[in-house]
Amino acid sequence: MSEKPIGKVTHFFDKISVAALKLEDELKVGDHVHFLGHGADFKQTVDSMQIEGESVETAKAGDEIGMKVDEKAKQGTEVFLAEEESE
Repeated sequence: MSEKPIGKVTHFFDKISVAALKLEDELKVGDHVHFLGHGADFKQTVDSMQIEGESVETAKAGDEIGMKVDEKAKQGTEVFLAEEESE
């Protein structure tokens, strides 16, 4: 499985376990992401994401999204898109 950078955490809302991400590339619900850095190292599936409080299925480069995360992801944590290897 290869990974490509997709964005960075710009804010983490501890009480509701939501990370705000600034995207560098497209991200879709159902994609697998890897949070790495600043004490974080975990992978999860994007179950849902929001832009300015509205649920969206797809977000593009430059968008700021919020997504529920399984673990803490501090500001500056890098986010990678985990891509399935094609054979």
